[in-house]
Amino acid sequence: MPSAIPSAAYRGDDALATLLTEAGTGRSPADVRALLAGVLAAPEGEEPAAWTVLVGENLPPALTEQLQALKTLMAAEAPADKPGPAQRLANLRAALKRRDLDGFIIPRGDEHQGEYVPPRAQRLGWLTGFTGSAGNAVVAADRAAIFVDGRYTLQVRSEVPADLYEYKHLVEDPLTDWIVAALPDGGRFGFDPWLHTIGWVEKTRAALERAGILLVACEDNPLDSVWQGQPPAPLTPVVPQDDAFAGESSADKRARLADELGQKGIAAAVLTQPDSIAWLLNIRGADVPCTPLPLSFAILSADASVELFLDPRKLAPPTRAHLGNQVRVRPVEEFGPALDAVARGSARVLADPSCTSAWIVDRLHLAGARVERDGDPCALPKACKNAAELAGTRAAHVRDGAALVRFLHWFSEEAPKGTLTELAVVERLLACRRENERFRGVSFDTIAGAGPNGAIVHYRVTPETDRRLEPGSLFLLDSGAQYLDGTTDVTRTLAVGELDPALAAEMRDRFTRVLKGHIALSTVRFPQGTTGSQLDVLARLPLWQAGLDYDHGTGHGVGSFLSVHEGPQRVSKVGNTVALQPGMILSNEPGYYKTGAYGIRIENLIVVRPVEPASEPEGELAGAERPLLEFEPLTLVPIDRSVIERALLNDAEAAWVDAYHARVRESLSPLLDEAARRWLEQATAPL
Repeated sequence: MPSAIPSAAYRGDDALATLLTEAGTGRSPADVRALLAGVLAAPEGEEPAAWTVLVGENLPPALTEQLQALKTLMAAEAPADKPGPAQRLANLRAALKRRDLDGFIIPRGDEHQGEYVPPRAQRLGWLTGFTGSAGNAVVAADRAAIFVDGRYTLQVRSEVPADLYEYKHLVEDPLTDWIVAALPDGGRFGFDPWLHTIGWVEKTRAALERAGILLVACEDNPLDSVWQGQPPAPLTPVVPQDDAFAGESSADKRARLADELGQKGIAAAVLTQPDSIAWLLNIRGADVPCTPLPLSFAILSADASVELFLDPRKLAPPTRAHLGNQVRVRPVEEFGPALDAVARGSARVLADPSCTSAWIVDRLHLAGARVERDGDPCALPKACKNAAELAGTRAAHVRDGAALVRFLHWFSEEAPKGTLTELAVVERLLACRRENERFRGVSFDTIAGAGPNGAIVHYRVTPETDRRLEPGSLFLLDSGAQYLDGTTDVTRTLAVGELDPALAAEMRDRFTRVLKGHIALSTVRFPQGTTGSQLDVLARLPLWQAGLDYDHGTGHGVGSFLSVHEGPQRVSKVGNTVALQPGMILSNEPGYYKTGAYGIRIENLIVVRPVEPASEPEGELAGAERPLLEFEPLTLVPIDRSVIERALLNDAEAAWVDAYHARVRESLSPLLDEAARRWLEQATAPL
């Protein structure tokens, strides 16, 4: 539960200076205001007063009260950025003209290519109004376009002005074709080399040069020069992740990975993904929404030492002690010179081309490094969870499941009345999860889609779009949580009372086909070496048989109190060469979406495990010639039986539903009160 924020008035800088001196913090009011500027540029989080540790530990209550009062005052004084979308676009065009640029690209990502970016890096949203998690805007002198994928084709039209931007598909409409058509012959097209990978730059440069257009790396971002009130970088405390949850010390992880680098003759690896750094060093933070990580860069050397680049103000003494002598903390401003140093002597330096910015790779090359383009060395070991991480995530899913059942019990009584709205549902579910002491926030913004909003794959409710849940309709609820011991992600599609007779048969048909695909993926056994892309068809086949499909991946990797979207594994139509391995956690989430009517998705998290022949019925695996893997469901939440068309399920599929529900009932009943337990018994009754 978030800490209560004091309502005391701020008594002024002189009073604060006295309190800071009396507490021996060594801080001035100016220092505190600088800290607070970064704190206010970060998510509020579940513990709004946690930032005060950056001022000092064990602060007197009077000082803590005044620090919080100053925070409230500064939040109220935050300047508003007044220009509207048309003026922002005009200002950017003027900035491009001053730099002799005929066009410029604005990506959704930041310097780390992360899914969640801090307010400072939300350039695409500031310019266009688009709030999705993937996309690009391209601005030329007299044209502009926004490119999004199939998840956002509906959302982009509701958020981005059609009179300013053309709507384009990120995959089906080649970005370079648009640039060539929009720019004059010999044109100069700009990009920020911090915000694009080296692979993107090389591919785009080659395509544009064939058309006589020069791709120009900007020394600083032109958009930043016209963004009035652009927030500073976020500033939140970095905290240790207990080894009991991590299952392996940071020193052991560093030694293991460094040994692999040394065996390959690689001097160092440049790490740009903050979740990899958080995993490697067993640290967590709160710089961005939904994912508990500190934004940072790192260099892991073959001697197992690490240089960590972040704002040193984020580190309280206990975290510095946790990091130890082999981890040297340096300001981000020193990252460039550090790259120069590690490149000396034509050293071999590893950089992941899928997530390392062009600026970094170019700097390494200029300093003489032999850049080895290979995957992030943390990615695969991070994905293969150890025994402690798996025990933690199983425990987290039990508690999360109990919170969901308490919510679903409430939903079953309130939704049919026709008075609930999407926002009310989101708030109630959050309250249920907050009853858990290990809860540290949601793992992504809850998707609560009533009726036609459920067809918007990544819909996010706002006060402007808040829709009432109408009896007879379907409601899609996709949510997840961050716990100290695990990360959850679950989707359930719920009937709001009795389904509308006019659509009930169609809804049940589509729901059951989605369920059949979900079961097919849940129950498959596959030989070692199989990739997720080889299994994707199993989840789609029941829909394909009716001429239906969905325009998103079937499954993504999930971290351990880290990113809810984690690589390198996935289940998708898109080819993936990473074989599934024991300990990998993935989502299983086929769906169906009827634009303007309803959406359906059923999602559990599953973990890869070996098939144990000894546990099988006699003779079933007697002829097996290869070791097999299978999935264990982690999510423990009932599936709405009222929307299942039993006739479409075969006996094995119906038996899976019954067995899954029996496990849900057995696991969660001890954590529920009598009323919720009775509801769960009915919700998990055999088909």
